[in-house]
Amino acid sequence: MMYHIKNKHPDSVPNDGVSVATHAEVTELISRMIEKDLLPISVVTGDGFRELLAYTVHNYKVPSAGDITRLIEGHFHEKVEELVGQLGRVEKAALTADVWTALPFHVYITVSCSFITEEWQGRSAVLQTHKLPPDSHHTADKVTERLLEIVQNWGLTGKVTACVHNNTADALSAHACARVTWDYATCFATTLQLAVNDGLSEDLVHVIVAAEKLVEHFIHNLVAGEALAQKQVQMCLPQHKLIRSHKARWDTICDMFERLLEQRWAIKAVLSDRMITNRQEARALEIGDDCWQIIENFTPVLATLKWATTVISAESEVSISNIYPITFSLTQTHLVPKENDVDQVSEFKLKVQKSLRTYMEVDSNDLASKPALIASILDPRHKHLGFLTPAGRLAAKVKLHELVSKQDVITSTVSTKDEQQETPVTPDISRVPLPSQMRSDTKNTMMLLLGDNYSSSYATDSEAQVDYYLRDIAPSLDINPLDWWRVNGPRFPKLATLARHYLCIPGVSLPSLLSEAGQTFATMRTRLSPDQIDMMIFVNRNL
Repeated sequence: MMYHIKNKHPDSVPNDGVSVATHAEVTELISRMIEKDLLPISVVTGDGFRELLAYTVHNYKVPSAGDITRLIEGHFHEKVEELVGQLGRVEKAALTADVWTALPFHVYITVSCSFITEEWQGRSAVLQTHKLPPDSHHTADKVTERLLEIVQNWGLTGKVTACVHNNTADALSAHACARVTWDYATCFATTLQLAVNDGLSEDLVHVIVAAEKLVEHFIHNLVAGEALAQKQVQMCLPQHKLIRSHKARWDTICDMFERLLEQRWAIKAVLSDRMITNRQEARALEIGDDCWQIIENFTPVLATLKWATTVISAESEVSISNIYPITFSLTQTHLVPKENDVDQVSEFKLKVQKSLRTYMEVDSNDLASKPALIASILDPRHKHLGFLTPAGRLAAKVKLHELVSKQDVITSTVSTKDEQQETPVTPDISRVPLPSQMRSDTKNTMMLLLGDNYSSSYATDSEAQVDYYLRDIAPSLDINPLDWWRVNGPRFPKLATLARHYLCIPGVSLPSLLSEAGQTFATMRTRLSPDQIDMMIFVNRNL
C-alpha cells in the first residue's frame, strides 16, 4: 500500500515533520551556491545538474541562466545599497588594491575598503573589480584612474586615509601620487616575499629544488607513497603526507621543509629499500647530510618569517600597527646570524635583513610620516615605540602633535557649539572693562590673562592630551587595540579620532588571500566570465 501511495499519490505522503523546500527556496539556494563557490552561472544549464535536481526535488523546474543571473543581480544591488549606507556613516576609510591575473592574461584590480565603526568594530568589504588594459606602460596611471573612479562612485572622496597596494612599484609613480589625496602603504606580505627572494642564494635554491623533487616523487609514485605510509606506522611517526611548495608563496617552502624533517627517517628507509626504490633512482633523489643540515638550520628562520606574515595578515585584528614593531624585531633580533648557523643561512639572514630595511625605509628621515608608524603610536600596545632610537621616537611624537593640531583645525572649521566651549578663547583685555572687584582679585585676573583652561586636566588640552596618552601605562600585547579605544576613547577624544582613521588600514592587500580558503578563492575567481566578474566577486566577498 505505501509503495502504491508513494508512486501514484506522492503529494499525500506524510513527511514526518520535515519541511519540504518550495520552488523559490530551492532556486534561492542554487543562486547562493553559485555565489559562494564562484561557479559559472551556466552550471544550471548542465544536463548532470538538471538530472540531480529532478531526482532530489519533486516537480522542480530548473531555472534558466537568465533567471539565476537576475536573482544574483538582486543580491548584488541589495548589498550595494547596504554598503553605501554603511560608508555614508564612516568618517575615514582605507583602500586595498589587489592586482591579479586570470587566464588568458587578463589583468584585474580588486579594490576593497576597511573602516572602523562608531562602536569600534573593524569592517572590510570589496568595492569593485575592474579589468586593466594590457598596456603595461601606463599601469600606474590606469590604477590611479580606477581608484579615483571607485572612490567617487562609493562616496569616499576626501575620506580615504591610505591605500595598501600589492604592487607599489606600479602605484607610486610621481604623476599618479600627485593626483590622489591619500598615502600609499606597502603590502607587508609582498615586501616580505621580495626580501625572501633577495635572500635565496644559489645553494639554498639548489636545496629547495632537491626537496621539491623528492616530494614530487612520493606524491606521484603510488608505490613509494604507500611504502612511506607503512614506514610511518612502523616508526610511530605522524601519518602525514608530504607537502609540495608553490613558487608564488615562499611560506610553503617552510611547510615543505617542516614536513620533510618530520618524516626524514621514514623517507630514508623507503629510499634505502631496493624492493621499492632502485639504486639509480635513490641516488638521484637522496638529499645529502649537508643539505639536511641546511634544511634543519633554515626552517626555523623561515618559520619566524611565516609567523610575521600570519600576524600581519590576521583579519580579525588590527594589523597595520604591527608592521614596524615586527620589522624592527626581525632585523634587530631574528635575522641576526648566530654562531651555530651554517654559512648559507647566515648569508640569507643578512640579505633579508638588508632588503627589509631598504623596502620598509627604516632609516628614512621621513619614517615618522609613514601610515604604519603613525598607526603604531596610536596603538596603545606599541605607543612607546621602544624599537626606535630616541631621535626616532621624538620625530614620531612631533608628528602626532602635528596630526592632532590639524584635527583641531578641522573641528574648529566645523564650528560646533561643543568644540567652541571646549577650546577657550582668551579675550582681548584691552577691550574688556574690568570691574573694581576683579582688579583686586588676582585669581580672576590671571584667569582673564591666561585663560580659564590654563591649569585644567589633560582631556581639555590637545598637546597635554597627547603627552598624557604617551605616559599612560601600555596594555599587554594580547589585547585588541580597538577594545582599548572603545573603553579609553572618551579620555583622549582627539587621539581616538586619529586612531579610527589609521588603525583601519590593513597590513596587507586582501589579507584573507593568504589563508587556505583565500587561496581557493584566488583559484576560483580566475574562471569567472569577465562580464560578471565584478558582480560575482562582490557578492562572494561581502556575504
